[in-house]
Order: sequence, then C-alpha cells, then structure tokens
Amino acid sequence: MSKQNPLKSTPIFLAFLVMGFGDVSGPLTSQLQSDFSLSNFQAGLVTFMAFIMFGLLSIPMGLYQDRKGRKHVLMMGLLAALMGMLLPVIGKYESFILILGGLLFLGTGATLLQVAGNPIMRDVSPEGKYSRNLSFGQFVKAIGSLSGSLIPILAARYWGMDWKLLFPIYGSVILLVVIILMLTRIEEHAEKENPATLKSCLSLLKNPFVLLMVIGIFLYVGSEVSMSAKLPNFLEAHFGYDIKEKGLMGTLFFFISLMTGRFLGGVVLNWLSPKRFLILTSLLAIAGIAGLFVVPGQAMAFVLIFTIGLGFANIFPLIFSITVDALPERSNEISGLMVTAIIGGAIVPILFGAVADLFGLMSGFVVPGLCMVYILYIASRTSKS
Repeated sequence: MSKQNPLKSTPIFLAFLVMGFGDVSGPLTSQLQSDFSLSNFQAGLVTFMAFIMFGLLSIPMGLYQDRKGRKHVLMMGLLAALMGMLLPVIGKYESFILILGGLLFLGTGATLLQVAGNPIMRDVSPEGKYSRNLSFGQFVKAIGSLSGSLIPILAARYWGMDWKLLFPIYGSVILLVVIILMLTRIEEHAEKENPATLKSCLSLLKNPFVLLMVIGIFLYVGSEVSMSAKLPNFLEAHFGYDIKEKGLMGTLFFFISLMTGRFLGGVVLNWLSPKRFLILTSLLAIAGIAGLFVVPGQAMAFVLIFTIGLGFANIFPLIFSITVDALPERSNEISGLMVTAIIGGAIVPILFGAVADLFGLMSGFVVPGLCMVYILYIASRTSKS
C-alpha cells in the first residue's frame, strides 16, 4: 500500500469532522425534550430519526461506491448533511417536524460519510497503521461531536441564545468542506476484487466472526448515543443541574473524554495490539457505567463520566479495523455492514427510554452497561482466536 500525500487526506479528516455533527442528536435530545415536553421514549425518537438511515442506506451505498468511487459518495454525504442544516432554519426552529426532517437528512449525510470515510482512510494509511489513523480520524470526529454540546453551552452563557445556533454554524462548515473536497484530487486504492453485490455483502454474516463484530458495532453505537443523550438527565436528577446549560456539561465532558481517548488511542496502538486494547477499553467502560449507580458526589460523577468516555473512545475503530484487517479484500462490503449496524444509535436509545419510563432513569443505564459486557465478550473471544 503506497503512502499518499498527507495534504490529500485533509478532506477525509474534515469528512470525519462532519460525521461528528451527526452526533448532535444526543445533546439535542435533552434540549428538545425540555422545549417540547417529551417523555423519555418520545425523546428517543430524536436519535431514531438521526440514525435510522444507517440501517436503510449503508449496504446499498457500500455497493454504489464500489462502482462510483468513495470521493463521489463523500460529496453526496456532505450535500445531504447541508440540506439537513437548512430545514430547521426554514421552519424558524418552531416546527418539530422540520427539525426531525433536518436530523433525518443529517443522518443520511453521516451515513454516506461513514460508508466512504472508513475504508478510504485505509487507502491513505501506511502499512500497519490503519488502526492508528482510524482512531485519529475518530478523534477528529469527536471534535465535531463535542461541538454539539459546547456550542449551546457557550450560546446560553455568553450570547443569550441556545441550540438553534448549531444549524447555521454547521451549515457554514459543511459548505466549506464541500468546496475543499471539490478542489482536491484524491487517489483511491483499487482493490483487486470482484464488485460487491448485495448477496456477497449479506453472505459475510454467515461468518461468525463478522456477525459478532457487526452486532458489537450495533450495541456500541447505541450505547454511545444513549450516554450522550441521557447524561444531562442524570446530572439533573442527582444534582439538580439545569438541563439547558449545566446539565449539558455531562454530554460535553463525555465528548471531551471521547476526544481525549481517541487521540491517546492513536498513540497506544503504536505498541499495543488492537485486540488487547479492545479488552482493556471495554473493561474501563463497564467500570465507569457501574460507578454511576454508587456515585457519592458531583466531582466523582464527572470522573466517572470521563472514565466512560475513555472506555468508549476506541471501541468503534478497533472493531472496524480488526474486522477489515482480517478480510481486507472485502473492505467495501464490511464497511456497508458495519455502518448499517450504526442503526443501533436509533434502536438502543429507544430501549433505554422505555426502560427508564418503566423503572426509573437509572434503570435505563443498565442497557448500555449490558452492551459493554457483550463488547468485552467479543474482545476476549477475538483475542483468544
């Protein structure tokens, strides 16, 4: 695999930044729940709209990019995300339907960016450094994710505004990335393989290893979205934090720890194998979630939130890269399956909300906790094999 000019990878890393904008549905959930008086289950529909297209489009777009190219799909994703930023503005932020529609288009864009961005990162990575670079790409994505809670906090504290400021800011950044991508020539690495088909894609699920890893992505993404959406509610319930500002500090701290963990992951993977790292990081996540049930005070709560974020930080790129490295000749098909599994971000938060409505908020945190136990299982199984 040849090493490409680092400047040509810039649009790819910027695409990862825009992918992070798709995570805005997490912090937006608590804001919209407050503004529109939604139940926990109804609030789960906010993330459902943002993530449902991962399940519907990922495999078809994986096949489409096999023929049309990854840069082409990246551009389509950016344009869809840009449309998503316009709809709430058109409705003057008063139409909940248009806000959901905007999140649907943003989720469509994030889907296409994931399908193209993850495998194209391998094209620009030196031999043996794919896991490291994918973790760094996820670090850049975490910056975009972080902005979803940081911007509303700054807007409320300094400018007398709120979450509505996100849409024009995101739209401007996406437009800039579109222009940069148009002006950049990207050389894609051509795999010597037969074109992927729907049959060949689904046939990979007959491989127990691939199936377990795809389920892992489904549960991980659902857990991450659940945590980012419900940590403000956790701080409100335990410490009386205002969900509009101080409550969002929970999500902000979570994304800061994700960003920190992904940056550190790129360093750690220079000397620790991805399989062993996956075991350690899943154990850390389980310990952090368990601690939420016995948290003694505010300071310790934020320590636990940071611990959870560090544990979560590298699970996605580790599972993805371990699977692709095992079957590199099927990278497009694996990408389609893996990104399809991101639909977990639509399903798991609804399950969290249903459990929380029935048994109380803290009962909902059992859901991501069990998901992390599964991640530890596949990590142990993969390491042994």
